[in-house]
Amino acid sequence: MADHYEVLGVSREATTDEIKKAYRKLARQLHPDVNPGDDAAEKFKLVTHAYDVLSDTEQRRRYDMGGDSGGFGGGGGANFGGFGDIFETFFGGGGGGQGGRVRARSRAERGQDALVRVSLELSDVVFGAHRDLEVDTAVLCETCEGGCCQPGTTPVTCDICHGSGHVQRTVRSLIGNVVTSAPCATCQGYGTTIPYPCATCQGQGRVRARRTVSVDIPAGVETGLRLQLPGSGEVGPAGGPHGDLYLEITVTPHEVFSRDGDDLLATLDVSMPDAILGTTTRIESLDGPVDLELRAGVQAGDVLTIKGRGITPLRGTQRGDLRIGVHVVTPTRLDAKERALIEDFAKKTKAPAPRLSEFQQGLFAKLRDRFRNG
Repeated sequence: MADHYEVLGVSREATTDEIKKAYRKLARQLHPDVNPGDDAAEKFKLVTHAYDVLSDTEQRRRYDMGGDSGGFGGGGGANFGGFGDIFETFFGGGGGGQGGRVRARSRAERGQDALVRVSLELSDVVFGAHRDLEVDTAVLCETCEGGCCQPGTTPVTCDICHGSGHVQRTVRSLIGNVVTSAPCATCQGYGTTIPYPCATCQGQGRVRARRTVSVDIPAGVETGLRLQLPGSGEVGPAGGPHGDLYLEITVTPHEVFSRDGDDLLATLDVSMPDAILGTTTRIESLDGPVDLELRAGVQAGDVLTIKGRGITPLRGTQRGDLRIGVHVVTPTRLDAKERALIEDFAKKTKAPAPRLSEFQQGLFAKLRDRFRNG
């Protein structure tokens, strides 16, 4: 088997540019369109295969180490099927007649996706919500129904490319005639022209309009979440498939409740007498009124839990809880009689002096910022 370096007439230290330059020179001399002899054709095969091996870094490394030379055998391992790549590399465009048949492109294309921002209340997150959204987007043209033509007319085959969408040109070069293919400028590659475009959509098959999209937003969504509605975006050109519609969720902060995962958090202000004696009170939850019992001696920082009054998970059915942190309100303005009563109470109970104790971590710590602002 001939040495690839000898076939190209270069040294083993030749650079990639030197190998490419040598190949181009030989290809011009030996190409069958320039030199039709059988001997030239065989030499052209050898030159082409040598270039294929030596121009590829990995193949060249294996060849220099004595490995496989790329699979070229004398019985027809190489052929002229790679001419298109050669022409594209050196001259631009594609080789004529070697690749797959070029087809015209379709006018109908997928429409773009659309994004709508939706603002929700916290109650919408708990129970889910229904929204009728006004979307300004592209819709199917009712006049031509996506056909792009005036009613009663149809597209006609392009008389330049004869429906292929591409035109071929023959370019003379040093190695012979090279056939290139490019999109037809007359029909823009569609293979057809529209002599009478629809007056309503200007031949686009779609128009801009405002339409209403009805959406059921599930419970459990949160700020920043995007919900995808497949096929609810804009219609494509020439009646192509619809894109998708995305809803970007923003949840408005609630004045009383905040969210912690699937739970709702709130703070309950309790007077000192109620904290000491205990009481039953009615609070307004997002589900409506709820009776809440405070045991006698409840402490600031205690957390009261009401099961099943939180948020339904986005992909679940069991609701979280409503967790209420107790904030004991100490009176700051006392009249003389009230102050005397408190002093008498302090003497009788003999309460210990203030002292440090272990910092209480846990659930109530998540509510401490709210207490600081209380």
